[in-house]
Amino acid sequence: MKKVVLFILTISFISSCALKKDTVSLFVASNGEITNDGSEEKPFGSLDDAVKRASEIKARKPEAEININISKGDYYLNSPIIIPPNLSGLSIKGTDASEVKIKGSKVLNADWQKHTDDIYVTAVPESLDFDQFVINDKAQILARYPNYDESAACWLGFAEDAISKERLATWKNPEGAFFSALRNGKWGGFHFKITGVNKDGTAILEGGQQNNRYSKPHPEFRMVENVFEELDSPGEWYLDIAASKLYFWPEKELDLKTAQIEVSQLKDLIKIVGTLDNPVKNVSISGISFDNTRRTFLEDFEPLLRSDWTIYRGSVLFLEGTENCEILDNEFTNLGGNVIMASKYNDALVIKGNHIHECGASAISFIGDPSTVRSPSFTYKEFVPIEEMDTVSGPQNELYPRNCLVEDNLIYRIGRIEKQTAGVQISMAMDITVKNNSIYDVPRAGINIGDGTWGGHILEFNDVFNTVLETSDHGSFNSWGRDRFWHPNRNVMDSITTANPNMYKWDAIKTTIIRNNRFRCDHGWDIDLDDGSSNYHIYSNLLLHNGLKLREGFNRVVENNIIVNNSLHPHVWFEKSEDVFKHNIVSDAYQDVRLSGWGKELDYNLFPNELTLMKSQLYDRDEHSIYGDPLYKDPRNLDFTVASNSPAMEIGFENFPMHQFGVQKPELKAIAKTPEGIELSNASEITKETTPVVAWLRNDIKSVESEQEQSAYGLSKPEGVILLKVWSGSPAVQNDGLKRGDVILEAAGKEVKTVKDFFQINLENKGNTLDLKIMRNQSEKNITINTK
Repeated sequence: MKKVVLFILTISFISSCALKKDTVSLFVASNGEITNDGSEEKPFGSLDDAVKRASEIKARKPEAEININISKGDYYLNSPIIIPPNLSGLSIKGTDASEVKIKGSKVLNADWQKHTDDIYVTAVPESLDFDQFVINDKAQILARYPNYDESAACWLGFAEDAISKERLATWKNPEGAFFSALRNGKWGGFHFKITGVNKDGTAILEGGQQNNRYSKPHPEFRMVENVFEELDSPGEWYLDIAASKLYFWPEKELDLKTAQIEVSQLKDLIKIVGTLDNPVKNVSISGISFDNTRRTFLEDFEPLLRSDWTIYRGSVLFLEGTENCEILDNEFTNLGGNVIMASKYNDALVIKGNHIHECGASAISFIGDPSTVRSPSFTYKEFVPIEEMDTVSGPQNELYPRNCLVEDNLIYRIGRIEKQTAGVQISMAMDITVKNNSIYDVPRAGINIGDGTWGGHILEFNDVFNTVLETSDHGSFNSWGRDRFWHPNRNVMDSITTANPNMYKWDAIKTTIIRNNRFRCDHGWDIDLDDGSSNYHIYSNLLLHNGLKLREGFNRVVENNIIVNNSLHPHVWFEKSEDVFKHNIVSDAYQDVRLSGWGKELDYNLFPNELTLMKSQLYDRDEHSIYGDPLYKDPRNLDFTVASNSPAMEIGFENFPMHQFGVQKPELKAIAKTPEGIELSNASEITKETTPVVAWLRNDIKSVESEQEQSAYGLSKPEGVILLKVWSGSPAVQNDGLKRGDVILEAAGKEVKTVKDFFQINLENKGNTLDLKIMRNQSEKNITINTK
């Protein structure tokens, strides 16, 4: 028995020794010498030397885990750090992101001389080229027109004549200038390089690849930079590459003799790159600040399927072919392009506790490879004919991000250069969780999902606001779903989806969940599910301003949300969309546009007043819905918990947490902004004297309210319903029906005093027509209109 026990103990000891991995610690310090061995006593002076030593150790001990510890200091890279599969298990950790900086810039030793009273000049090394000029860790302004204006609606200053012939004529050398403009519909932006001037004095432009919905540049929202003659205000600079001279107009308080001057050299800093068959595993990057990289807006961009996006497949911290890697507790600032990108195959990546701000493009992107998509199309009008289409569901290979987590990050003031950007961007990916992030002060969406491939994402407890600040027709959350079922011709799309009702699931194979978030967008929609977005479950969200838009798509279940001062916006729904909208609190009537059907179920909702409820019930919806004051606890301080005696409880609404939105990491929460408090509209207090303009069959109507209106329309008394605005496609105006300025006096033989009376008659009317007595041009007239 003793021999058996001894044998078991021996085997256990041998096994534990075999499984135990060597752990090697290497050290980096700003005062380290090139001859040092990387020990704590003799640290390396550069991260590059430490990574090279790690590779040497791995060659001898493949199973070794290596920790690179970086102490306080600024570390300038001459080339990006490459982490290949043989460095799996590597940890690169700074003492703290506030004191450890990895930079894509180099220090410039300047000898400033007076050029004019305001402008200084220094010689720079021959052929030195850079597009970010940083003094004392603050990026300066590349000479531009119009001048920098933080309060401007876009481009930090815009002007219609940015590249007018008259302005170009004042420049000695326009070649090399950068021209930026919004898309004509303000759906993102374009960037061009001026390569010359045509005979007619107009600019020759090269570029425009940054947007997948090409149009002419917007005629007004324009900006030009990198022009010597536009160096005309403090903080601006210009590099004359040919003459190797740098010009700068310093702020008055700046002491150029003691200033730390840096210029950007690299566009990416760390690349963790493996393959599907040989991935990089278990790499951790933490406690570091990444600063000062080049801009990337003129790099090669690729379309992200049929979304409005193209993207540069690159970033400051780039991951491709990885498993179980971590990006933790870092700061990313003053970066010229995308910040973090998970490209193609990435499994179980964690991006947590990071502070991302003052960056040129998107903060965090998950971008699969187009080869994973079956029968892909790449522009809005492109499509694969149904008879040629691959009809198998799901991806056709593994080159896409999956099972990744974006948690507890503070993201703001990104998209400072590029405008088709997002705080978190997802395209051709599956099962991405985005939770407890604060995202604000961005030019377009806070979170964007570019397509339906392949769903399974969870967005929860995020705080997303101050979005779409420089563009339009978008949302704090935005998505597209121009997948295989989607076709630019609506008639064709109706036909193929009627024949294949589950076709949307060929790509959106998993349901995407949006829950327990707080969204606010003052320049679009709080949530915008645009073209084709399908297979979503949206519940327990607080929408603070512009409501929820659902454009054509399938199987969107929306329940238990609070929509403040707004409502549901159903746009161009399919006849059998299978959409559900129930147990929600809305603050206005539905804002429907060109619907072929009203979904599967709209019911058990709380409306603000009887009129808005009646409007919905005109369409045989919301049979069990009610109206009333939801009795919010403290809306001015963003607590929309409803009281226990709220009528919302009668329709099945359940309170959800109001204090768990956004970043929770204490150091980041202490500096994170939150949305402004809300003043509620008085929709629940509507009376005859305060009746608003409401929509009916896409026409704007209102009650007659005053003796002045009575006189203007030639009425015998101040009663009736005025047609303020008519839509040419409304059935009520067809065949010489209603016209703008008509006043409805009777309907179906009953007197109409107010809009409420008119809606009640409509509810009782079961036919497709309605007999009216109207006042037109101060004469009474009887007409019959179509109602469907």
